[in-house]
Amino acid sequence: MKEYAMKAVLSLLILLTYAPPRSYSQPQRRVNMTLVRNAPLIGAYCLDGSLPAYHWDRGFGAGARNWLLQFEGGGWCNDIKSCLERASTRRGSTRYMSKVEIFSGILSNNAALNPDFYNWNRVKLRYCDGASFAGDSKFDNGTSLLYFRGQRIWQAIILDLLPKGLGQARKALLSGCSAGGLATFLHCDNFTSYLPENASVKCLSDAGFFLDARDISMNHSMRYFYKSVASLQGVANNLNKNCTSSLFPELCFFPQYSLPYIKTPFFILNSAYDVFQFHHTLVPPAADPNGHWYHCKFNPADCNAIQIQTLQGFRRYMLETLKPFFVNSTRGGMFINSCFAHCQSELQETWLAPNSPRVNNKTISRAIGDWYFGRSISKEIDCPYPCDNTCHNLIGKQVIQV
Repeated sequence: MKEYAMKAVLSLLILLTYAPPRSYSQPQRRVNMTLVRNAPLIGAYCLDGSLPAYHWDRGFGAGARNWLLQFEGGGWCNDIKSCLERASTRRGSTRYMSKVEIFSGILSNNAALNPDFYNWNRVKLRYCDGASFAGDSKFDNGTSLLYFRGQRIWQAIILDLLPKGLGQARKALLSGCSAGGLATFLHCDNFTSYLPENASVKCLSDAGFFLDARDISMNHSMRYFYKSVASLQGVANNLNKNCTSSLFPELCFFPQYSLPYIKTPFFILNSAYDVFQFHHTLVPPAADPNGHWYHCKFNPADCNAIQIQTLQGFRRYMLETLKPFFVNSTRGGMFINSCFAHCQSELQETWLAPNSPRVNNKTISRAIGDWYFGRSISKEIDCPYPCDNTCHNLIGKQVIQV
């Protein structure tokens, strides 16, 4: 059991940090960090009390008045112990973050690699609160101090950017990956409220459509986890009021319940076999103590017939929850592929490359660009695994080598 647990931890670390090798020779775009010096005026701090931050690559040419904001991802913390541990890492403090970030994929400034957004103002919002930029509380027992101020961090960054040109934006796209993709659902309409009425404002979530699904032991593991995050960090008051008036607050942390109330045009980019959800929602470690799913989790080719059937059921549930949006949204878009992946917009190989994933012969970059600029309807849904031969599925192959 100890050996299995150690392998699982090592595999998860690789899963969360691995990116496919780059296949391009163009110079990498390196962007410096900007600390939000005025953040203390509204009580906006990272978990450890450090200043929040972002990375801004200025727009140019025709894109000088267009803005793309990208929430960074990185999971959540749901109790004092895990949040204290997080506070001493780059996930909870700007003191430990890299001061320079490489911009690629949707953040690239290269027209060949990012044709629709390359010359926009592109901003990466660093994640240091542990509740998808949505909490607003504090823990202080006289010995330990934690700031759960994600909502204020969001506001502080926006207030810092408005006089730098965001306040005069003509076009804007709020985006995010993973926990940052969830933040996009939570802050989409609020983002619109800061910008000019005549601005074209839309939102994109990448790998942020976390499902309220039962795990293989039939428990609501993710629901209980989100409930503890929301309770600890004071999230409830910052969730959609129309949603919380009819549901428990922790349910409104799930996109499937808050999406119907979002008024701003929205695009959902997700894998139907999202690796994070596969490992933590469908098959969390506690639901598989004997490791029966170990090989399947890290290499889909090793899944048996029953496990594949379970995965297909997870995909069907995702598509069922998205059906009202697919049918009724006239301004929404989606790209649901069948790759074992998590976050596909910031990696150049999955965003736009000669061998990048495609659905109906559209790359992710093309589908999102077509939707944002109204060139065509973009609601792409892939066939079930293993039919898509454009998928990389490299993560499982790397992990299994550990």
